[in-house]
Amino acid sequence: MSIDTLPKLLMEKYREYGEKKISMRRKDYGIWIQYTWKDYYEYAKYFSLGLIKLGLAPGDKVAILGENDPEWYWSALAAQSARATCVGIFPDSVPSEVEYIIQNSDTVFAVAEDQEQVDKMLEIKERVPQVKNVIYWDPKGMYAYRKDPFVIDFYYVVALGREYENEAPGLFEKNVNEGTSDDIGVICYTSGTTGERQKGAMGSQKYLVAAGESWCAVDKWSPEDDYVSYLSPAWATEWELGVSSGLRSGATVCFPEKPETVQTDIREIGPKVVFYSARMWESLNSTIHAKIADTIAPFRFIFNSCLKIAYKVIDARFEKKQAGLPWEVLYKLSDWVLFRYVRDRIGLSNIKWAYTAGASISPDILRFFHGIGVNLKQIYGLTEALMNAVHRDGDIKPESCGVALPGNELKISEDGELLVKPPACFSGYYKDPENTKKQFDEDGWIKTGDAAYITSDNHLVVLGRIKELIDLGDGNKFSPEFIETRLRFSPYIKDVMAFRETGRPFVIGIIVIDYDNVGKWAEDNRINYTTFADLSQKPEVSQLILKEVARINSVVPDWSKIKRYVLLHKEFDADEAELTRSRKLRRAFMAKKYRVLIDAIYSDTDEVVVEVPVTYRDGRKGVSKGVIKIREVSGA
Repeated sequence: MSIDTLPKLLMEKYREYGEKKISMRRKDYGIWIQYTWKDYYEYAKYFSLGLIKLGLAPGDKVAILGENDPEWYWSALAAQSARATCVGIFPDSVPSEVEYIIQNSDTVFAVAEDQEQVDKMLEIKERVPQVKNVIYWDPKGMYAYRKDPFVIDFYYVVALGREYENEAPGLFEKNVNEGTSDDIGVICYTSGTTGERQKGAMGSQKYLVAAGESWCAVDKWSPEDDYVSYLSPAWATEWELGVSSGLRSGATVCFPEKPETVQTDIREIGPKVVFYSARMWESLNSTIHAKIADTIAPFRFIFNSCLKIAYKVIDARFEKKQAGLPWEVLYKLSDWVLFRYVRDRIGLSNIKWAYTAGASISPDILRFFHGIGVNLKQIYGLTEALMNAVHRDGDIKPESCGVALPGNELKISEDGELLVKPPACFSGYYKDPENTKKQFDEDGWIKTGDAAYITSDNHLVVLGRIKELIDLGDGNKFSPEFIETRLRFSPYIKDVMAFRETGRPFVIGIIVIDYDNVGKWAEDNRINYTTFADLSQKPEVSQLILKEVARINSVVPDWSKIKRYVLLHKEFDADEAELTRSRKLRRAFMAKKYRVLIDAIYSDTDEVVVEVPVTYRDGRKGVSKGVIKIREVSGA
C-alpha cells in the first residue's frame, strides 16, 4: 500500500505500534490521560463509520470547531478516511464568522467542542440548513440539549460506528485503501489580513503528506519526541507539524488542559518540540523580563551579567564563529547557574526544536531565547503552500526565515515579490477559480504578496507585505513590521501599529500597553489606576513607554523613527476584526477604523476624543470612548 494519504499513514502507525506506544496525551481535570496508536486508529475508524451511518458521503465537508484536543485530530482523520474534507474553524470565532465558513464550505456535519461552540451552531442553524448534525465531544453543560436530535454526543457516534461495522465489515479499510493523493483532505481559510473575505484554500492529501515528509527531512523528529499541540489546526501550520509530521515521525502529541494552563501543563510535559506564534514568544519574553525586573537587585545583576555572556557566545555562533574558550566556559557556567532554571520555569527544559511562524518576530526575541538555551527557529510559509523555509540547526540568522525546505523553490520577481514553488501546493480556493488563477504567475509559481530578498548564502529575508510597504519617494521604503516587531520586544508593549502614509512627513505609532506587566510596574511604583484606559493615560506610564520608543528610535534609520504616538485605551481585538484569528494586524481595516485618531496624531493637537464602535461576543453593539493623549518623541 502506497502511503499517499494521512489515513494510510495512520493505519501504518497503528500496525507498527498498536498498544506498544503512546500517540497522544491529554490533560483532563489535572490528570494526564494517555492514548495508544490503537486508540488513535480506532477512534478515527469508528467515528468515521458513525458519520457514514449518519449520511456522510465522499466529498462532503466536516467542520471542526474547538480547542486542540484528541477529538479534533480523530474527527479530522475520520472525515478524511471517508474521503470527505475537514474544515477547521478557530475556536474564538464569533457566530457570524462561523456562519460564513459553514456556508462557504458547504459543510454538512459540524463537530464542536462544548456548549459554547454548540451554541454558535444553534444560533446560525436556520441559516445553514445543509448541516445535518452538530456533534459535541465535551459533555459539560450539555444535559439540557439531550432531547434535540440536531445535537449528538461524539461518543454516541463512535458507538454507532462500532455497530455499523457489523453491517458493513471492512468498509473503513476499503475507504482508506481507495483514498488517493488527489483527495481534498482539508480546507484552510486564509487569515484575511488585507481586509478581504477569507478564502478557503483546498489542500489535497498530496499537499498534506508532502508537508510532513519535507519537514521531517530537516528536523528529524523521532517516536520518542513529545510535541505540544496548542495552536489551532484551523491554521494550516498545525496540519504540517502536529498532524502530518506527528503521523510521519510517530511522535507523541500532547494537549494542554486549556489555554489558560498551557505554561503549567508544558512544565509537566517537558516537550522536545513546541510551536508558538510570534505573539506568544513575544508574550513569553515579556513575562520573563517583567519577572526579572521585579526581583531583588543582586539577582537582576546576575541575570544581566549572564545574558551579556550569552549574547557574546550566541552572536558569534550566528556568524559561524567561536567566541573563544573563556567565553564558552562562562556560558556553560551561566547555563548551569541560571538559564537551565529559566527554561524549566517556562517548560522548555528538554527542548530540541522550538518554532515560530505566522508573523515576523524581532531578531531580539530570537537572540534572547537562543541566549537562554532555546533553539528557536523562524518558519516561513503560507496557507497556499504550507511551509517553505526554516532555520537549520547551526545556521541561524536572526533577520531571516532560514533556507528553503527540501523540494521547495524560492525566487524573487522583478518587482521584489517572493515567489514559491513547493513540492505540492494547494488545489485552489474553494468555489473561487478567479482568485485561484490570480494566485499563480504565468510560470506556475505561487505569488506570496511578500516583499523579500534571498542572501548569498540562500537565507530568505522577508521585508513585509508588498501592499504595506510605503515608498518614501527618496529611494527608501518603510516597512511597518520592521519597527513593530522591535517594539514588541519590550515587556511593557503588547501590540503596536506603526503607520506612515504616502505623503505624510513621519512615522506614527498606535501602541497597546501590556496590561499585566505595566499594571505590576504601576503597583510597584505606587501609581493608582482603575481600568486599562485609566492606566494607559497615566503620565508615568507615558514616560515608561517613551523610553522604549526612544530606545528603538536610536537603532533605526531616521525615516523609520516614530515621531508621535498614542497609547490606545483598549487592546487590539480579533472580535473587532482588528486582528485576524492568528493574531496578525488587519492594517487596512485599522487605518479606516482609526482614521480620526491617525489624523489627530499628524496634527498639532495634544489629545483626541475617540469613539470606536465595538461588537460584543453575544452580538450586541456599543461604543468605546476615551480621551487619548498624543505623545511626541524628542529628537525623532
